Amino acid sequence: MQVVILCGGSGTRLWPISRSLYPKQFVRLFGNESLFQKTLRRNINQADSFTIVINQEQYFMGLDQLEELKIPNKRKFILEPIGRNTAPAIAMAAFASEPEEILLIVPSDHLIEKTDDYEKSIKEAIKLANDGNLVTFGIKPGYPEIGYGYIEAAGYDVKAFKEKPNLELAKKYLEAGNYFWNSGMFCFKANTFLNELKKHAPDIYEQSKKTFNNSKADPAIRLNAEDMKAIRSESIDYAVMEKSQHVKVIPADIGWSDLGSFDSLYEALPKDESGNTIAQNVIHSGSKNNLVISHKRLISTIDVDDLMIVDTMDALLIAKKGSTQKVKELLAEVKKHSTEMTNVHTTAHRPWGTYTILDEHAEYKVKQIVVRPGAKLSYQYHHHRSEHWIVVSGTATITIDDKTFDLKQNESTFIPREAKHRLANNQKKDLVLIEAQVGSYLGEDDIVRLQDDYKRN
Repeated sequence: MQVVILCGGSGTRLWPISRSLYPKQFVRLFGNESLFQKTLRRNINQADSFTIVINQEQYFMGLDQLEELKIPNKRKFILEPIGRNTAPAIAMAAFASEPEEILLIVPSDHLIEKTDDYEKSIKEAIKLANDGNLVTFGIKPGYPEIGYGYIEAAGYDVKAFKEKPNLELAKKYLEAGNYFWNSGMFCFKANTFLNELKKHAPDIYEQSKKTFNNSKADPAIRLNAEDMKAIRSESIDYAVMEKSQHVKVIPADIGWSDLGSFDSLYEALPKDESGNTIAQNVIHSGSKNNLVISHKRLISTIDVDDLMIVDTMDALLIAKKGSTQKVKELLAEVKKHSTEMTNVHTTAHRPWGTYTILDEHAEYKVKQIVVRPGAKLSYQYHHHRSEHWIVVSGTATITIDDKTFDLKQNESTFIPREAKHRLANNQKKDLVLIEAQVGSYLGEDDIVRLQDDYKRN
């Protein structure tokens, strides 16, 4: 069986810890593991291979986190230049598979705590999938949730898919006993899905097939941006599941959460005797039932209850428990203030390593740059800024125009505006340097790449 992991979610309701270029599935919310890594780990025993459908900007982040686990399973990446929802993403994975191969489709950002029950549910699903069914997993509801869609079931048969209800209707669903949360997980043969997609959404099928056929493998499967733009954006539920006559549901009690809000994250994290989430750099005095996430600063509370306090290097969110579904609405206002604040953290991940913004002004910016062993930045130049580089540790191999030289600890160099340059780390340990940018414009889009090992524009 092939496990297909969908990494397209942006996690906007977990801002500010989740950003569009560093979404919640890659954030290490549980010790030193991300939700993406937890998804890989719990499926190792089920998977003959993994297919990971991921935004091309997050490819190297996903690859790094996969490599950390040292899993033996075969794997391939499908890189999306833009997202087109789950129906096209799953179609790409199906086109990349053998027709009779069983696919288990799982999101990368869900939490499942009952792994034994999870494996039992998968075995049931495989039996139904082998009979030519599209199988979904219905989660036994523990309370009347209004943020999920529901599935009305009669045994394994699906009677109807239901939109997100109001609270009164959600209570009725819970009392009825045959309504389940729609988990967004599926199991079927590759050709079963493609045949149903072709029948019920032929335009998505044909354009997805064209896009896949025009893709390039290097070794990841890279999809063409113009081809992707032509695909209608649609979920698998609307495109196929709600229309097909071959749908079955596995009622599952697997300790599932989609961690779609800070309220659900609060429920999943360990807590102290006062109901406060346990974290370093947090001190409570007389406070109860609070979620506190701190990046570095010490956070102290006195006599406050039921708050969500989320602190990052560049943003602080304070909300009442029960109100965190409104974070997505808040984000529209944040974008008016700063688009960058919704896209990246002060620490941004790149294929070659990371950079962290230490200080920023209208006419200067100071960064810490960390380049991994054997990695190098693109050969590039800037129209609007010059740069000063100071090596903190390691040895930097630097090219400026037609000159290449090494810099060691405490040594520095200057890169004039429009000078063609490259930074490389040819050593066996991380290279750390400080970069001071000076100029009239300091945006990340003032980079003209002349040559790049990672095939970025």
